[in-house]
Amino acid sequence: MTAVFPRGLKVPTQSPLFWVTHKDRYLRQLLIQDIERDTKRELLVYFADVDNSDAVIDPGDDQFFYELLQGLGAGPVDLMLETNGGFTDPTEKICSLLRSLAPDLRVIVPRRAKSNGTVIALAGRSIVMSAASELGPIDPHVQGIPADFMIKQPASYPPALVSFALSASQQTRSLATMLLETGMLVGEDPAEIATIVGKLATRDHYASHGSVIDVHEAIQLGLVVEEMSVEDELWQKLWLLRTMYAYDCPRSGYAKIFESATRSAAVSVKPAKP
Repeated sequence: MTAVFPRGLKVPTQSPLFWVTHKDRYLRQLLIQDIERDTKRELLVYFADVDNSDAVIDPGDDQFFYELLQGLGAGPVDLMLETNGGFTDPTEKICSLLRSLAPDLRVIVPRRAKSNGTVIALAGRSIVMSAASELGPIDPHVQGIPADFMIKQPASYPPALVSFALSASQQTRSLATMLLETGMLVGEDPAEIATIVGKLATRDHYASHGSVIDVHEAIQLGLVVEEMSVEDELWQKLWLLRTMYAYDCPRSGYAKIFESATRSAAVSVKPAKP
């Protein structure tokens, strides 16, 4: 094999010092391009370093999504997603952006998209999962307490807190229902969709907010899932890309990375309070 640098016939257009300084990003973007050639779909990445930071979906995320989405063509889009969840208001904004600017969306979950990460996954026409993938229940929490507990035992909590729990639960249910009815499960029986949302959004079906919804459970639940074998070459490239983010984030002090083949932004880990 002819030796090439870094992986093509041409040297980078950037100066060598600049390229080397940002080589982690450039190598990830080269792999993104490889994956796009395989899938014939543009690939976006939202990676939160959930193992080494307290990164959550927050009100600052929509601007990074918007920038990635502005760089797209008119074709189908994949979103690689890793997050433990976060706030519902910014989740709603992100889903709105995805619906408006990437109408033919597929969500890839190499490892985990929990809580409101699962809600974002519901914005896709389908979800790509494999053996290591997991979704999770979407029941909201109020002051660290499951909203469903407050709603079902209102006498145990202050009335204002119960009202807030009802509002939070309704917001999550309405968003998940809208996403499924107008996208992944368009045309399906509304009662079936309500059953799916009810299982995801209460403690009636899943005992813990951290319950693992693996690929087989997601299919049984009624979601549109593309199961990919761990031996699949495309899946191996996706997992390699995911592993690059998991390795690069703590080395660079990043809590999150938003990336495509042509655009990239990172959010640094917040310094500890004195």
